[in-house]
Amino acid sequence: MNIFDIIVFFGYLIGISIFGGSFFKKGRTSSSYTMGDSNIPGWVVTLSIFATFVSSISYLALPGRAFLSNWNAFAFSLSLPIASLIAVRFFVPLYRKINSPSAYTYMEQRFGSWARIYVSLCYLLTQLMRIGTILYLLALTLNAITGWDIAMIIVFTGLIVGVYSMLGGISAVMWTDAIQGIILILGAVVCVVYILLSMPEGPSQIFDIAKENQKFGFGSFSLNVSEPTFWVVLTYGVFINLQNYGVDQNYVQRYMASKSDKEAKRSALIGGLMYVPISALFLFIGTSLFAYYHSGAELPMDLQDITKSDRVFPYFIVNVLPPGLSGLLVASIFAAGMSTISTSFNSSATVFLTDYYNKYFTKKASDKEAMRVLYIASAIISLIGIGIGIAMINVKSALDAWWKLASVFSGGMLGLFLLGVISKHKNVIGAVAGVIAGIIVIMWLNLSDVFLGNNAIGNSFHTYLTIVFGTMAIFLVGFLVSLVAKSNNVYEAK
Repeated sequence: MNIFDIIVFFGYLIGISIFGGSFFKKGRTSSSYTMGDSNIPGWVVTLSIFATFVSSISYLALPGRAFLSNWNAFAFSLSLPIASLIAVRFFVPLYRKINSPSAYTYMEQRFGSWARIYVSLCYLLTQLMRIGTILYLLALTLNAITGWDIAMIIVFTGLIVGVYSMLGGISAVMWTDAIQGIILILGAVVCVVYILLSMPEGPSQIFDIAKENQKFGFGSFSLNVSEPTFWVVLTYGVFINLQNYGVDQNYVQRYMASKSDKEAKRSALIGGLMYVPISALFLFIGTSLFAYYHSGAELPMDLQDITKSDRVFPYFIVNVLPPGLSGLLVASIFAAGMSTISTSFNSSATVFLTDYYNKYFTKKASDKEAMRVLYIASAIISLIGIGIGIAMINVKSALDAWWKLASVFSGGMLGLFLLGVISKHKNVIGAVAGVIAGIIVIMWLNLSDVFLGNNAIGNSFHTYLTIVFGTMAIFLVGFLVSLVAKSNNVYEAK
């Protein structure tokens, strides 16, 4: 990139870091650090939810997926309206009533402290994998620009985000999310317009080439559960997004940061629905890139390898876009990634303080002590995330890797949450039985081939379905056991 692009990019990094750090004085108490004193404007919460969803996983991996194959990944986006509506109707009012900075206080109220530990641990593992995946994708972009070592970029980015998210707390995270959300939308729109205007035979050539190569297809509509068909991806999306809105600390913390129940519901609905058209825009970028490089433009041989599809978009940004636009697009990608990473840092530290330190180390920690724990937890989480990001180097598809890891590490925690919401009896035996059944199912789906080989029954199901079967096992076994050993104690949200 030329000097102007570099100024745009590093100007963004410096500006967003200073802006995030400016909230330092407002985030000096544990309440302001974790919930922003429940005084964040509704539009900021909305854009923050949206920006949290649109990480660099979306910004780079979705175009990479569309370039490599088709729009099969859009089935995931189509599940979002379902999750958003259920969240507005059931999840948001529930958490606002409980009024705790942790999403997992509810699990303890329903089934005891063991349930809180189980679900929060599953959450922390998922966030660590998410942080690592996003750091890796951000590093791919900067590597294409500068040629710097990917591992070094991962360390550099992780430290920058870690510092400003630690300084300003949730207020810094959400306000920077809002700005980053605007930047990433602007960057994607500008990129699409440029590609449309760059086609030798005009914008319609994109659609002609895409149609000839079946690039707009949603994948197979068969009922084959061993492949990522449309139905498998849609089902996965429904379950993972119900988990996001119902059990994920990232989202619950935003419900609690809203000024009122009405604003929390509106933000949850609009913030989720915004992702549907924007994800379509990212997929269209991938399809347009395929058409662009099949219309005469030259793509380096090393990027024609199917394992490098995630790198095509960064290559286009650096080598094709004019000065200024390259810097804007790179800033957009970093905006997408940084917003999600900062969220994960803050929410994971909040979970550690609320669900572990305040429960098992000291129940009367001073505010100064609580802030020290939050800072230390954020630092440790950032370092582990950086290590995982380095381990992600050379994966075939970052999107596939993330979806598979999220499905496994989520541990079917949605099943326990649904059991708590739907079953009104405080039956711990049923919940324990359900979790044991869920863990067995998850282990069977992922490890049976190790012991039984390629003919293992677990190989008959795609990895995306791990969360589906894990959730169903926990809920159904827990519900049936609860019916047999019915308790007369009925749960009421505190």
